Amino acid sequence: MSRNIPTIVLVHGAWADGSSWARVIGPLQQQGFAVQAAPLPLTSLADDVAALDRVLERIDGPVMLVGHAYAGAVVAGTRSEKIRSLVYVAALAPDEGETVAEVFYRAEPHPQAPRLAPDDHGLIWLPEAAFATAFAQDAPAAEQALLAAVQRPIAVPCISTPAGRPLWRDRPSWYLVAEEDRMIVAEIQRFMATRMGAQIRTAPVDHSPMVTAPEIVLAIIADAARAAA
Repeated sequence: MSRNIPTIVLVHGAWADGSSWARVIGPLQQQGFAVQAAPLPLTSLADDVAALDRVLERIDGPVMLVGHAYAGAVVAGTRSEKIRSLVYVAALAPDEGETVAEVFYRAEPHPQAPRLAPDDHGLIWLPEAAFATAFAQDAPAAEQALLAAVQRPIAVPCISTPAGRPLWRDRPSWYLVAEEDRMIVAEIQRFMATRMGAQIRTAPVDHSPMVTAPEIVLAIIADAARAAA
């Protein structure tokens, strides 16, 4: 594959880790793409951007970033000159001065969305039942149980820190709107995608399509990567 094809860096969101991309990584590699999954500490927005930057430092050549959910704010926070384009998968895209929480709660939550609140350590955990009712309602029960078992909490500074100038203002972006999302309702996703000027695709998928509908996620990533070349 051409050396102009960017390395694809997949960035997980809250309550997840890099394994959430497992059904996407292998097929992308089989198509000839170089792929990495960036681990985030989920301790603050600044910490998470710094963690992503450390991954980018290890990559030679151009990069395309793919962010899911909360990671939309993270991929837009880097200032790496290696970035060719951004792909948002049901992801949050705060503008300069906005917080993740502000865009997350921009519209009325879905009736089955979980109530979220920090614990005594300032960490927000997703209630176990929410993996089946909102996070990945289209996944088999065994997969929902696995997602719940490996979840990683997100700290309040991740969602309460105002964003800087987002990279999507300076790079081409793609957005997959998850029409059946019960965590970030489609209305919010369409607002953000339109504001970004992204190339928009929609699909009747839940909040975690890389788990429940990987072929749809693969298609938008592959198309965006080829366009970036």
